[in-house]
Amino acid sequence: MTDQNQPDPNPLEPTRRDRLRPLELVGFSGVLAVFAGLIVMLVLRTPEGIVDFAKAGIVAVIVFIVALVTLALIGLGGKPSDDDVEARKDLQQPDKGNWH
Repeated sequence: MTDQNQPDPNPLEPTRRDRLRPLELVGFSGVLAVFAGLIVMLVLRTPEGIVDFAKAGIVAVIVFIVALVTLALIGLGGKPSDDDVEARKDLQQPDKGNWH
């Protein structure tokens, strides 16, 4: 007989690319925010030529948040992988012996 409490010998583990994906989204959003902040610093100057860092910071934070949310939503809209589809099937029809 087999033991029902043994762990699965092949657990589904994310690849390195899947684990680094959130870091890529945050990094790309940060790059966009820095770019937008630099543009605001170059464009919005006082008549004396003094840079307005407060407005540049506000715009950078807003661009960071909007870019992060937008990229995350675009990522969610993609087609799930074959492993995800199989995992969802297991959740919808669990084994009767292992069900809570």
